[in-house]
Amino acid sequence: MSALPKCPQCNSEFTYEDGEMYVCPECGKEWSRQAAESTDEKRVVKDSNGNVLQDGDTVTVIKDLKIKGSSSVVKVGTKVKNIRLVEGDHDIDCKIDGIGAMSLKSEFVKKI
Repeated sequence: MSALPKCPQCNSEFTYEDGEMYVCPECGKEWSRQAAESTDEKRVVKDSNGNVLQDGDTVTVIKDLKIKGSSSVVKVGTKVKNIRLVEGDHDIDCKIDGIGAMSLKSEFVKKI
């Protein structure tokens, strides 16, 4: 049995083939075999305005973000220095002064 690729959106291992397409039953994403074969391209992460982010960039938070499991909040305008891009749903790892290490979604930040 050949190994099918993981879902590029949710990273699920339960993908299946449907004709010339791959389908993820967990998130519903469909993609072609050609797209699966061209995954050796580097992933591009963009901020809320469409600017390309890179490791080491400085960004600001554009929305109040509640911290799961805590009563703390990351306020609008919080400056986050020296970000690191990672794979996954929360694609930014960083340290925020007064809070500590966190993971953020790129859709909630703006590049400075």
